[in-house]
Amino acid sequence: MEHDATQELPVTPGVVAGGSTSVSDEVVEKIAVAAAKSVPGVAELGGDIARFFNAVLDRVGLDQVGDARRGCSAHVTDGSAVVNLVLVIDAGHPVPQVTNEVRAAVASAIEAYGLRAAEINIRVDDVAMGTPTV
Repeated sequence: MEHDATQELPVTPGVVAGGSTSVSDEVVEKIAVAAAKSVPGVAELGGDIARFFNAVLDRVGLDQVGDARRGCSAHVTDGSAVVNLVLVIDAGHPVPQVTNEVRAAVASAIEAYGLRAAEINIRVDDVAMGTPTV
């Protein structure tokens, strides 16, 4: 019985199949929210109405609904992202310092996913004065 020699096919690491990749606005929003929340001085995200509805959802046991993207909107075009954030800052933290750190953290996080941060717009909606007593 004769053994047939196996033939190895050459693999060219530089060859990649064609196609396109797109990242949805929602993915960028989740990335941006996670990055913004990691910055010291950011109490929470979202405007007054969003925070009100989130408090209601918390009371009825749906505390995770909408949290991943609350306080953020994003638009991705041709690999560039425009992000709009609404922040509540902890009292005692300088607004310029916190917003600069948020901008840097969000840009870094977005760029780690292969996108370019074209704009990161921040609106400070409120200041958290401390934990409320019940």
